[in-house]
Amino acid sequence: MWMETKAEVEEASRSRASLSRRVLSSLLLCTGDMMHLNEYMQDKSFVLQLAVWGLRGVTRVILANNPLSGALILAALYWASPWQGLLGTLGILVSTLTAVVMGQDSAEVSGGLHGFNGMLVSLLMGVFSSAGDWYWWLLLPVCLGSATCVFLFSGLSSVLDRWDLPVAVFPFNIIIILYLLCTGQDNPYFPQYPAVPPGVLGPNDTKLVAVEVIRGIPLGVGQIFACGALGPSLLILGAVLLYSPLLAIHGLLGSAVGTLAGLSVAVCHDSLYSGLSGFNGALGCMAIGGLFFTFSWRTHLFAIASAFLSAYADIALRNLLGTVGLPACSWAATLIATLMLLLTGSLAAYRIPIGQVMAPEHNLRSRSQWAAGNNAEQESTDV
Repeated sequence: MWMETKAEVEEASRSRASLSRRVLSSLLLCTGDMMHLNEYMQDKSFVLQLAVWGLRGVTRVILANNPLSGALILAALYWASPWQGLLGTLGILVSTLTAVVMGQDSAEVSGGLHGFNGMLVSLLMGVFSSAGDWYWWLLLPVCLGSATCVFLFSGLSSVLDRWDLPVAVFPFNIIIILYLLCTGQDNPYFPQYPAVPPGVLGPNDTKLVAVEVIRGIPLGVGQIFACGALGPSLLILGAVLLYSPLLAIHGLLGSAVGTLAGLSVAVCHDSLYSGLSGFNGALGCMAIGGLFFTFSWRTHLFAIASAFLSAYADIALRNLLGTVGLPACSWAATLIATLMLLLTGSLAAYRIPIGQVMAPEHNLRSRSQWAAGNNAEQESTDV
């Protein structure tokens, strides 16, 4: 009897361990790039494939590539503002469909690379529109701007591919500046709010609230999607965490660095509280800290330096462009990350070719396997 009881306990223990492994395996399938989903979707309807392509494009904004993360981010945008969520959805669908009609590379389309610039253009058009929410005429420039991003992406990629550089959000930054220059503050059809330089201090803006500054750090991650609400920003951060914990950590770290940079040059407190001081630092830190470079202590310090440079460059550009009522968008992080990718020396050995970039954890495993293979080959050669 005692032997039977012991056997039953061991069997139950093995069963629980097996169940835990299956649950863990299922959860791991939802993380990273989810490349297995591409194989599953090959024989599915075009509408379902378009949905997955669009959701991947949503996460490309924040340097990720996971459709489940994209669904969470889209939910966060609708939570913060249904109108902004609608504009973002329309922007990514229009740009993705434009890429399909133009016959762009199928791998790029299915990977969401032609969708994220259109989404950002539509979101920023909504943010700077002073006509208010549900101004349906705004859908016209949203569709035109999102479609134009595909043309710019295709043209720039043929140039930047020569140096193995990503097109990133250059199309978005170009299109939104051109749109705001074309319309302006007093346009009768598409009136805009002017951008305010971060160095302009308000009349009663002398006492700094530490809690609000700390609150602005996660908001810096949300501001990548022009989202200034704490709850949706935390959901966006959770979506990045689902894709890659390492990327999420660098996002928060970069936003904190950007906030510190803003404090060091006394930007207006609203810029600190809203997260606007942190989002370029977050993007700069995420791009270098494990995405385009294999993670190590060297590249981690490199990512922090990139965050500082992106934050200070953003402050300078916002002060410059703000004098004519224009935003700096993400020009700072885009330019700094591009320059970082062109660096030579010992850090260049950690550089990952653009076509092989995946989740940071996968990049780290791939480099370890590559190094092990090289060591084995070297040993066999020595023998």
